Amino acid sequence: MVDGAKRRAALAKVKTAVMKAAMSGLYHTGAHRLLAPYTQGVGVIFTLHHVRPEPDEPKAFAPNRILEVTPEFLDAVLDQVQEAGLDVVSLDEAVLRLQEGDDRRFACFTFDDGYRDNLKYAYPMFKRRSMPLTLYVPTDYPDGNGELWWLALEEIVARAHEIELCRNGELWRLPAGTVPEKTRAFAEIYWWLRLIDEATQREVVRVLADRYEVDMAADCSRLVMDWDEIRTMAADPLVTVGAHTKGHFAVSKLYVSRACEEMGGSADRIERELGVRPIHFSYPYGDPGSAGRRDFALARQVGFQTAVTTRKGMLFPAHRRHLMALPRVSLNGEYQSLTYTALCLSGAPFALWNRFQQVNAA
Repeated sequence: MVDGAKRRAALAKVKTAVMKAAMSGLYHTGAHRLLAPYTQGVGVIFTLHHVRPEPDEPKAFAPNRILEVTPEFLDAVLDQVQEAGLDVVSLDEAVLRLQEGDDRRFACFTFDDGYRDNLKYAYPMFKRRSMPLTLYVPTDYPDGNGELWWLALEEIVARAHEIELCRNGELWRLPAGTVPEKTRAFAEIYWWLRLIDEATQREVVRVLADRYEVDMAADCSRLVMDWDEIRTMAADPLVTVGAHTKGHFAVSKLYVSRACEEMGGSADRIERELGVRPIHFSYPYGDPGSAGRRDFALARQVGFQTAVTTRKGMLFPAHRRHLMALPRVSLNGEYQSLTYTALCLSGAPFALWNRFQQVNAA
């Protein structure tokens, strides 16, 4: 399993390098503009997590930086999307356009996990522009019970000079004294945790958090909106609240009954708190290893009308038949450049990534 984690970490690094090289080539040759009529589709759903200012002293070791963008960058992206002629619409409107065959291009903006900075920095920006957004809430989080284990792992590795883990009854030691060592240790542990079952994953992180005095409950309460703050956003017709499971588990790794409870239970809780049952869902992590064909069927069975993944891609008319497996495009903290988003809006990088398949719902 550790060898698998090492391979996964190495593969992720290679994929990032390949994507950067491909995007650079597309931009400098202008090929994205030639491909755009064939690759841009009818719309795009953007994925975001944190929106907050750059810290005064950026950390050298910050593996979760990919999950945050600055308010200034997001504001510039909104300008760019409008200047490109796309309508910023709600998910309800996006579905309607797909079903009716409307060829007007559109963009949706979605925010996963319910971070408090979404309320402070992102929401006022959308309200000022009268633009809709969607907030996906893992319902354990507003109670302060969420385990933001990937953030906890970053804090653990940052504090440690060496990480010791019990793996299959054996001791696994990883040096973490320097930034390169910390980066390597984080990647290997992260991908190992992503490969194992969810219960063991959480238990491993809890043990490490106790050892290195990382308070996951306090971090959750500090970073994530409570129900009153979510109600503040939900009261605005511009805001759609969707479900994101209860405990942010990869549903593909759960038994059917537990997966349905995580999905349906999160919808039940949102309905109790907000008075409206959510019809939109986001799969935690959202990659093919975390949500697949079985889970797409379960999302429909539970009663959702759409479900989004993190599979990279634009929306095409054919997606009206795959509303439980919608692709998204991440606004990634490592790619805070309007050159990057211009390429994204062309759809060309994702066409190359997906070998020119418009729909990937396997």
